[in-house]
Order: sequence, then C-alpha cells, then structure tokens
Amino acid sequence: MGVIFNILMRNHPSTLAAATTGPLQGRSHGLLLALFCLLVPFLCFLFWKQHQPPPVASEHGAGIDLMINYLLAAVGGLLLVGHAILAWFVWRFSRQDRVTFRLATVRTEWKWALVPVVLMLLVAEGGVLVFGVPVWKKFYVAKAPANALTVEVTGQQFVWHFRYPGKDGLFGRTHVKFIDDDNVLGLDPTDAAGRDDLIVNGQLRLPVNRPVRLRLRSKDVLHGFFLPSQRVRQDIVPGMLIEVWFVPNQAGQFEILCTELCGLGHHMMRGLLQVMPEREFEQWLNQNHS
Repeated sequence: MGVIFNILMRNHPSTLAAATTGPLQGRSHGLLLALFCLLVPFLCFLFWKQHQPPPVASEHGAGIDLMINYLLAAVGGLLLVGHAILAWFVWRFSRQDRVTFRLATVRTEWKWALVPVVLMLLVAEGGVLVFGVPVWKKFYVAKAPANALTVEVTGQQFVWHFRYPGKDGLFGRTHVKFIDDDNVLGLDPTDAAGRDDLIVNGQLRLPVNRPVRLRLRSKDVLHGFFLPSQRVRQDIVPGMLIEVWFVPNQAGQFEILCTELCGLGHHMMRGLLQVMPEREFEQWLNQNHS
C-alpha cells in the first residue's frame, strides 16, 4: 500500500506549510499523546498480571505455559518497543512549527515492509518450532502408556457424563436407540461388557501421577472439554470419538468447563475434577463397582 501511495503522490509538493495550531499548544498535545503511547503497554501488562491462569497440575502443562509465556514476552516486547518509538516520534515532531512532508523511496518502503515480516516469522514460527512442537507431539502424537486409565467423557446439554470400564477393563457397546431417561448414554443391555460400567455425572475422579486416556464424545452438539489447571482442552464433535491423554501430577479439586457455546445453559455446564492418591482412587472405584 505504501508503494502505491508513493506512486500516486509523485507529483505532490514536497513541503506543506499548513500549521493549524500554535507551537505551544502543539507541543503540549504532542507530550500528552506521547505519554498515552507509553501508557498503553503498561496497561496491557497490568491486565496480564491480573488474569493469570491457575497453577499447573499436569506434566505437559509446563510446556504449554512456556510456549504461551514466550509468545506473550515476545509480542509484549514488540509492543513496548513500538509504542516507545511512536511516543518519541510524536514528541519529537510535535515541537516543529511547520508540518513537513517527505516521500520515501520504493527501496526504503520495501525494506521497512519486509523487516517486520521477517521479524514476526522468527518470533512466531521460531517459538512454535522450539517450544510448541515438542508439547504438541507429546499431547497429540505420542500414544498413551499401557498402564493408562481410560475414561469416557460424554458432553450433553448441559452436563458431563464420565464412564469408567468395569473390572474386565472393557466398555460396553452403546447405541442411540437405547437412550432414555434411565440410560442416558444408550448402553446396550444385551452386552455383558457394559453391565459393570460405572457412570458418574458431573464429577471426574482420577489417580495422581498416573497417565489418563480420555475418550471424548458428544451426545448432541459441539462441546469443548477444558481442564484449566491441567492445560487440557479439546473440542468434542458429534459423531466422532476423540482421544487425548495426560498425567495429572497434583492432587486436589479442579474445575471442568465447556468452552463452546452449546446452548442457553452453556454457563451451567461445569464439572468437578478430583485428583486423589491411587490407593484412594482404587478404593472408590471398587466400592462403586460392587
């Protein structure tokens, strides 16, 4: 756009002599505008400090936070430098009594157009390759360990259903024709593998320091399964079975959210994640299976 503007303005006079305000008023306005330019990065920093994510409670979460913090630091640094330069230009040239106009050469315009592009490519793509790809591979590409606990998560307006396999380690078959008020997931009553499946609504219990494989399904519309403290987020698409796995490494109670607008009651679609020692988890599982 700068090149096109340069071509269109070739015949324009090189100097404009239209000063609309007095020198003192122009300097005071310039100083105020320069201070405002410096204030913007400071306000952004305060906003970031007041909206920190909860502490990490999973093994892969530290890598996600590293990636996010790198991008915030890089973009924040560019924001600070850019506004500092803008503030200097505003303050410096607001002291002039006359407004001057100079056209840059095509070579200069191309140079200052390509430098930001290359810089942003290095910042964004370089950070993704160095910090983001290892976390992506661990979370989406790598297979869950053999000792991983498998839990099926089903999203439904506006509740989460969690299904644990029975002592045989197998999930029973499901079909939509079996869904009713008493059989919310549509378990096949003729399948013996599903008779000891444990279904819990609204609360997910997991053992600490043990890999967990989540099988994500939707009963109706698009949902977003989100564990903020574990840095786990995955869209759930109707008709698809999506798997993610992670290792919760902090015991305690955590929030489960839906991050997709799934209807008027979307704000009520919350759940509770309780991470406990494996011994307590096994006791709870055995008590509810019996």
